[in-house]
Amino acid sequence: MNIVNSVAIIGAGNMGSGIAQKSAQEQFDVQMVDREEQWVNRGQQIISDFLEEAIDRRIFKPEQVEAIKSKITGVVGTENVSPDTDLVIEAVFEDFDIKTAVFEILDKVCNKETILASNTSSLSVNELAKATGRPDRFVGLHFFFHPAKNRLIEIIPAETTSADSLAAVEQYCKTMGKVVIVCKDRPGFVVNRFFVPWLNEACHLLDEGVASIAQIDAVAEKAFNIGMGPFALMNLTGPAIALHATNYLSEQLNCPRYSGAKSLRETIENSGMWEIGEDTECNHETSKIIRERLLGQVFAVSAQIVEEEICSIEDVDRGAKVGLRWAEGPFEIANKIGIIESRMMAEKYSELAGFKLPQWMKEKKGNFEFNYIDIEINNKIAKIKLNRPEAMNALNESVVEQLGKAIDELNSRNDIDTIVLEGAGKAFVAGADVKFFVDKINEDAIKDIYDFTSHGHEVLNKLEKSDKTTIALTTGLALGGGLELALSCDYRIGTRRSQFRFPETSIGIFPGLGGTQRTPRICGIEAARYAVLAGNFLDSTTASALGIITHLVEPSEISKTTKELSNKGKPTNKYPGEPKDKNHPVSLFAMKFYKNENMDLIMSGEIPEDFDSDDKKVIRQMKSLSFTAPIALKIARELLDSAISTGDDLDLGLDLELAKLNTIFESKDALEGLSALIEGRRPKYIND
Repeated sequence: MNIVNSVAIIGAGNMGSGIAQKSAQEQFDVQMVDREEQWVNRGQQIISDFLEEAIDRRIFKPEQVEAIKSKITGVVGTENVSPDTDLVIEAVFEDFDIKTAVFEILDKVCNKETILASNTSSLSVNELAKATGRPDRFVGLHFFFHPAKNRLIEIIPAETTSADSLAAVEQYCKTMGKVVIVCKDRPGFVVNRFFVPWLNEACHLLDEGVASIAQIDAVAEKAFNIGMGPFALMNLTGPAIALHATNYLSEQLNCPRYSGAKSLRETIENSGMWEIGEDTECNHETSKIIRERLLGQVFAVSAQIVEEEICSIEDVDRGAKVGLRWAEGPFEIANKIGIIESRMMAEKYSELAGFKLPQWMKEKKGNFEFNYIDIEINNKIAKIKLNRPEAMNALNESVVEQLGKAIDELNSRNDIDTIVLEGAGKAFVAGADVKFFVDKINEDAIKDIYDFTSHGHEVLNKLEKSDKTTIALTTGLALGGGLELALSCDYRIGTRRSQFRFPETSIGIFPGLGGTQRTPRICGIEAARYAVLAGNFLDSTTASALGIITHLVEPSEISKTTKELSNKGKPTNKYPGEPKDKNHPVSLFAMKFYKNENMDLIMSGEIPEDFDSDDKKVIRQMKSLSFTAPIALKIARELLDSAISTGDDLDLGLDLELAKLNTIFESKDALEGLSALIEGRRPKYIND
């Protein structure tokens, strides 16, 4: 597979400079290219201003900003792009002729291995691919503004795009922390296909005199549970862009309803911006018309997207939630409203727009069911992707159920010898779904929590006892239950972006999916206390030193390392019971500070005698421990100790962990800690 280490961005405008900045942030070597030096300088100034703001907001330190800037080289003229660049992304004006002229130059300049990509929100990727001399090494990308902030990206392979080229570009996007939707080349792709006509439909409602701009925005905000209505959003991105996009869809899809509404055209001709006003109140009948029209449009077009196999229902919802920051996707909203009413709205809109509603939508009776687990098999390696990036792949009942079934299926197959777990987006798995726990405690349904966790133990044991080699690609964030899932695997591959933490004791509970048992067996009791009791964040180098990560590699080496481990087979000693690097500063500190003789003092809030009370490391530990729930800290300590007393009998240790579950979730501190997390406040524990 081609590996992307260097990228060139053609076009230094707002979009191009944003892509360049994000690429540099993820340590790619970047060339930012434009026709004239003044435009290159402007792009560099845009990046500089953006990063200075990030310093002010304490997102980056000044030295980090300088490192990012140093990764970006300004280049004047497309013809001067370095020939050995791995990936070149064109991000110029949305005009087919301009883009193809750029690719004509790139074809001559770049080596034959270079992959070319077009950042486009609407143009045909298949047609662009034909205009290049390397249709097998060409792919469409749709970054969402601002590329350094918005996590969504649509990857659109042409019919001629090779599997290797697609895999390389997808790995580049994943390294950028993007939520990836791979979709078919159809006008509007996924998000713009339903979103742009939604903007235009709001304008039609205005033209028809149904309501004012402010009223339409207010009803839309409530109906879709969003912060800004269609007119406010157009003011943010530019009404002219909306007009261009909707006219393009109208032409490409032969749908006159999508042609730019009169009010949209007139607004652009006059002020160029909507005057929204403040009178948001309207009567029930008016609100009903607005609500049904806008919802019906989204339901109908989303059904078309799935019918045309552009992407799945899950990806449609994902696009809305990640790309547009909607609280719920179209199909989730349809479930919430009810399928019968949602279908009625979709049918009314499809008649208005002059297209047929897909038959499967007309016949739909029960709620939409969502799949969060994808399986991909390549040779003898099966990859399970936990695909719920909009929730950072948090474990809920559906995810755990589907994961268990996927592991069962793969364990039963003789044509694979390796199972790889991967999380979509920037996280591996960011823990369990906390709201589930709070709801069940409030319903006095602790048994449901026990059953959920017990089932989680069963699923993780399917990995633990699998005869396949099991690998977790912990290349992003792994928290709580996600870290516990990873620890049940034979190997854990991490990169510089990997981060780990057990946050449980600080939110009133303890790691209940094996974290108190597998962690000490992997890295030793002292390091386990450092990780579990105090809930310390572990960066990639620390996690590697402790043994949480078994293989720390560059992002470009993930695929190679996976294959090597698959060939190697299962480890001879999965549970060494000591840090992998005993000389690492954190290993040395943990083994000394959290040794058995100090634990009673530490648990009582006192600093061990052989430590300086002014030592920043010591202060940090004591402060972290003081923020934990006392009952959770006490049980977690006991369970960590039981991992030592039970020795090689992991099953017995896991049983002891599960046996403490009711005790912790019946405590008032568990409800307080979990509720405080959801509400974004500091918990107040009473040790009860």
